[in-house]
Amino acid sequence: MNSNIKGAIFDMDGLMLDTEKLYLRFWREAAAFYGFEMTTQHVLGIRSLAAKFAQPKLKGIFGESFDYCKVRSKRKELMAEFIEHNGIEKKQGLDELLQSLSRRGIKLAVATATDRERTENYLEKAAVKQYFDAIITGDIITNGKPEPDIYLTAAKALDLASEQCIALEDSPNGIRSAYTAGCKAIMIPDLTQPDEEIKPMLYGCYASLSELCAQLDVLL
Repeated sequence: MNSNIKGAIFDMDGLMLDTEKLYLRFWREAAAFYGFEMTTQHVLGIRSLAAKFAQPKLKGIFGESFDYCKVRSKRKELMAEFIEHNGIEKKQGLDELLQSLSRRGIKLAVATATDRERTENYLEKAAVKQYFDAIITGDIITNGKPEPDIYLTAAKALDLASEQCIALEDSPNGIRSAYTAGCKAIMIPDLTQPDEEIKPMLYGCYASLSELCAQLDVLL
């Protein structure tokens, strides 16, 4: 048991919500709309990556004619339409985990690269917004993931040191951000497994939120 852990900071897409598969689909569809063939690996490479980093990365792949803002706007439009008609899926074990952490008096925050409006919309649709003491979004952070700023800001919003927080992430860029901030980084892999670079950064790795929930007595 680690009695020093007082907070838990959650990524959103791919961690709490099963939305990464939608980003994968609609990034590719939006790019195709403008005549670019974006592959699965291209999309995986920008997961949780702040726009200031994703834009030059994609221009480096597709050339200066790749209009990141237009493609991203189209992706948002396509994804919003899909979610409006089909709703949003929660990851297995999310409600159970949030309830268990809350009962233990653990402070909870969200740290997501998604903007505030969409974050609140998604959390409300998933009926989990009420669990969180703080919601930190990409549009209020100067240096987004994989930089540590968003996790440092989330810990501060909980009035905790980052070392007192576990950070739950599904992507390598998110793990880099949490680890560099000093959080205890826990990976729940979604579309990719941790590689040899990421493994040393991990405080834990679990197949699902349900599996993590079952281990809380050991972790906390």
